[in-house]
Amino acid sequence: MKRICFLFSLLAMTSIIAAPAMAQDMMDYPSELSECAVDLTGETLTIFHFGDLSGPYAFITQPVVSAVTDAVHYWNGRGGVCGAMLQQIYEDTGGSREAAQSAYDRFTSAYKDELDLLLLYSSDDGELLREQLAEDEIVSFISAGSIESLYGEDGMTPGWLYASNPLYINQFGFFCQFVAASPEIFPDPVIGFVTWPNAFGRAGTEPSARAYCAELGVDVLEEPQFFLPTDTDILTQVQNAIDGGANIIYTNTLATGPALIAGTLVDLGMEDEIRLAGVNWVMDTTVGILGQRVLKPNGLPSVDGMFGSMPFLWWTELTSPAVQFVYQQFTLNERSPAEQNIAYLVAWGAVDSIIETFIRTVNRVGSLDAVTGADIRETVEAMDYEILGGLMRHRFEEGMRDATMNRIAVLKYANTTMSGAATGPDDALLIDDGAGGKLFVPIVVPLTDFMPVPQLRGQ
Repeated sequence: MKRICFLFSLLAMTSIIAAPAMAQDMMDYPSELSECAVDLTGETLTIFHFGDLSGPYAFITQPVVSAVTDAVHYWNGRGGVCGAMLQQIYEDTGGSREAAQSAYDRFTSAYKDELDLLLLYSSDDGELLREQLAEDEIVSFISAGSIESLYGEDGMTPGWLYASNPLYINQFGFFCQFVAASPEIFPDPVIGFVTWPNAFGRAGTEPSARAYCAELGVDVLEEPQFFLPTDTDILTQVQNAIDGGANIIYTNTLATGPALIAGTLVDLGMEDEIRLAGVNWVMDTTVGILGQRVLKPNGLPSVDGMFGSMPFLWWTELTSPAVQFVYQQFTLNERSPAEQNIAYLVAWGAVDSIIETFIRTVNRVGSLDAVTGADIRETVEAMDYEILGGLMRHRFEEGMRDATMNRIAVLKYANTTMSGAATGPDDALLIDDGAGGKLFVPIVVPLTDFMPVPQLRGQ
């Protein structure tokens, strides 16, 4: 059965979704954390992270800080973790590799005895720091990493970074499975990449991905079309993909990227002929908002009908205690609707993983001071843990450095009765945008259950 997940508008969500227990009672923490065998009263557990908070990824990443702040506040208000108070130390690198290297140098110098586990945001930073993390024996958690950052240049050498999402190449292969199984949606499929030229953007353009998709009966154009995150006109790139035979455009971009491609298809009058799809970030709140800058001839936003991966639960899958809990914390901390995105959810999950990792490691080695990066790594690779009780799964066995489960969803917009997707502006739910205008309410409709992704690296 298709489940409708409302992405935007705290006001809309609270009026649509009946959750009286959430409004009236404080929920218990959803995870079954390990019991503390060591009293850490008087100690401090620091969550270290840095990355792009003001550059191309800012739309996505800024809520990371909000979520970690809220998690720190939650735990410190309850006596800490095993008695230890939590704090975060972070830095904005603005999307610059030089700034990321400087931040790493400062962190490893100033916090040499404490920095055993580091949160990173982007594949580029993961590639930059891969060898340094290994040399310094620092574990890194990241939402999604490239093949090189997680497995090295040969794609076969597991490093010290662990990604909570499947590799983008595996997400693309999973999408090809969906396309091949859905001929009524994708007749005679030919996929063309229109994407960013960085490590994130290029993922899935490898020959092994094309070969895998071809085996399924899905053709992929050999030459991807690249554009920069700062570009505002990509007519040439989109037209090149179409001229090459593509009837599906796939993108590894986020925020403005998918919206720009969708708007270009509308400008070309090809919004009904060309399907649009991408990695998990195309399902983010920001895309649902930015995609409203250009409307289709039917009056709906340009990104309506876009397909993407969703390897985690979403905001209003409220049968999940994990989602209920994060939603309640989001509400209690009066976070803005724009922060109700992937990063806020995933960052709460990252903090939960960090806490469980440190509890298990301290229990084993006897004290927080005794913990080393190698100890953290041993714990991480031995854990089989439901993050926040089910938001996603932490499991990195047999050399794996990325998650293995995924599902496909489609981005739509809610109708006025909340019974499904709008067919046009006349039956669409519109809410005030706070500036005198109206906004459509994006929804995500999962189309498949969670299933294993194909393993395409190194092929």
